[in-house]
Amino acid sequence: MRELILVLKAAADPMRIVKMLERKRMCVCELTAVLGIQQSSVSHHLRILKDAGLVDDFRNGPWIDYALTKKRHNDYAPDVLKKLSSWLNEDTEIEGDLKKARKADRKELCKT
Repeated sequence: MRELILVLKAAADPMRIVKMLERKRMCVCELTAVLGIQQSSVSHHLRILKDAGLVDDFRNGPWIDYALTKKRHNDYAPDVLKKLSSWLNEDTEIEGDLKKARKADRKELCKT
């Protein structure tokens, strides 16, 4: 039961991140720009999603990309991700995020 609670809690708060990662891999800079929240908050949400087995990270040159997992980390994450894929697709906030995400250019956003 503990794993199910962990997965459900993880998916609930950063739902906007989950919906963007359904479409493409993204780095923290891109997610931060789209969501308009602090980088530390985005990183925190991604850590929760990763710990729950919903997200994996991948080295991509100078970036760490995040994507919804294709692995089976626990019994619940695959089912939750499958259900979430059909939810909130017509939500105006999610639609706005997805539009911004398509335009997000990491080479511009991630300059140090």
